[in-house]
Amino acid sequence: MMLTDTMELDWKICSRARISRDPRFDGKFFIGVRGSGVYCRPICPAPNAKEKNVRYFPTAAAAAEAGFRPCLRCRPECSPGTPAWIGTPNTVSRALRLIGENGLDGGVETLAQQLGVGSRHLRRLFVRHLGATPIAVAQTRRLHFAKKLIDETTLSMQEVAIASGFGCVRRFNAAIQRTYKRTPSAIRQLSRQTGSLPENHYFFRLRYRPPYDWNGLLQFLQPRATPGVEQVSDGVYRRTIAYRGGSGFFEVSQDPDGHGLSVKVQFGDPKALFFIIERIRTMFDLNADSTTIAKMLMVDPFLASNVKANPGLRVPGCWNGFEMGVRAILGQQVTVAGATTLAGRLAARFGTTFPGANGLTHLFPEPAALAEADVASVGLPRLRARTIQDFARSVAKNEISFEGVIDSAAFLQRLCRIRGLGKWTAQYIAMRTLGDPDAFPSGDLGLRRELNLSTDRELEQRAELWRPWRAYAAMYVWTGAGQRKTKRSPVQKRKPIVMDLAS
Repeated sequence: MMLTDTMELDWKICSRARISRDPRFDGKFFIGVRGSGVYCRPICPAPNAKEKNVRYFPTAAAAAEAGFRPCLRCRPECSPGTPAWIGTPNTVSRALRLIGENGLDGGVETLAQQLGVGSRHLRRLFVRHLGATPIAVAQTRRLHFAKKLIDETTLSMQEVAIASGFGCVRRFNAAIQRTYKRTPSAIRQLSRQTGSLPENHYFFRLRYRPPYDWNGLLQFLQPRATPGVEQVSDGVYRRTIAYRGGSGFFEVSQDPDGHGLSVKVQFGDPKALFFIIERIRTMFDLNADSTTIAKMLMVDPFLASNVKANPGLRVPGCWNGFEMGVRAILGQQVTVAGATTLAGRLAARFGTTFPGANGLTHLFPEPAALAEADVASVGLPRLRARTIQDFARSVAKNEISFEGVIDSAAFLQRLCRIRGLGKWTAQYIAMRTLGDPDAFPSGDLGLRRELNLSTDRELEQRAELWRPWRAYAAMYVWTGAGQRKTKRSPVQKRKPIVMDLAS
């Protein structure tokens, strides 16, 4: 492991990755160059500095805290997110997710309270594992996002300042000047922007560490795309979105220019862009370190062939935890296609109409809308309709929340209190919504069947070998099963599994 249980790095591995410009290490560490005073990504095209003149940092924030400024050539703000769950405790991982969602609104004390720890202890954890305080991490993310907005959008500097969380142009200008030694306008002149987009439309490039199985991800999402809300076609994923009273849509495709995804967003409020982009990063699992995950999972002979056949397979997240929960409940005891049809009926009947294009016609219903709706009218059994209503009421009352979850076991217990929401469904919801690489649907019949195991207990014992990547192991088993099923002839075809393998 390059990153240990503290912020220490193996300089020999870092050095080899730096000299070879290995893209698999992009975002896993940063390089401070003493002569120029900048910090770079491992793939920076600048001539390699001598080893005695460089320092290695686990995060961009740590490099900034040490007095280095971002390189304008390799643009550290474009690197894949640091896979902070490697070598960090759950508290730090959850804190990073919260910072990504709200940019540390309310300060460190509020963040610590959400996490159930003291603010001093949280600061110590961050310094130990990331080399910087929570405020420094949030500030670096804010600056990086501001830099992306300057480079990749035509927003005015006032809009950039607000969208990146600075509040006013004066503080924004001062921070950019202090960090980049250039004014925001001078930086934009260097960006060489081409073309223009309609008002409230934005374009971003989001990087990942290769390999990345984009086609495999689309093959998983396509049959589960809610009609009217989501669409997968011609290598592009599209969906409608709602956030803080606003609505819009985004579409994601493979970036032809490199290791990344191209993202187009249409949304009226620029202040929502930080949240939207961070949520898309999570949804498409861009921060994962596929090389490390594959090395760990290939210890299991059953998984080894699937890992080799599908390099870079990711765990798809979701845009909205409530929507994912409803989709999982709909998938109980029906096929994937059946659950997708029911989800489309729910959206059409109880969702908000959306004047979009490309088949996007509705926003998914809010919890309050489904809590009292006649859900059974879309063709659901009464008991399952009641389960969706009870789930919706619990989310509407904030009895179940998908933000800042610290204790996965407690989260699962709250889900299982809903009448008709079984253990498997709860575990699958956790896997798709929490961003926990070790979340695992141990009650899945399909996993047991593929592994020729009789009980959930046997599956849990087998899965101990896969920690802390059990969510990825589940994806590999499901993907391998689907590929083998596709190759089988009709004569060899087995009876379909009643339970939706992955709702």
